[in-house]
Amino acid sequence: MTLFVRVCGLGELEEDTPKRVELDGTPISVVRTEGEVFAINDICSHANVSLSEGEVDDCHIECWLHGSRFDLRSGKPDALPATRPVPVYPVKIEGDDVLVSLTQES
Repeated sequence: MTLFVRVCGLGELEEDTPKRVELDGTPISVVRTEGEVFAINDICSHANVSLSEGEVDDCHIECWLHGSRFDLRSGKPDALPATRPVPVYPVKIEGDDVLVSLTQES
């Protein structure tokens, strides 16, 4: 059974503006974009910096340091220098609550 935990309210998320939260010590960037909410590990796989400080565009989040871009749906990088994906996590919306599970989507 997948355990979902509330990480923030839907009203706390601005469109295309990442919000950093921690869930059981795991840093997560929660992003509301294109009518959906995504949760992706907040640490860039290339430079070990916070992705939530980057820009969101076209369902991607860009690392502010070197420009690596990660697909919010899969965590896969599509711009160098990153070559390794970052974990993405399942999200559920219940009322105004955004819930995330640390179980990685495949």
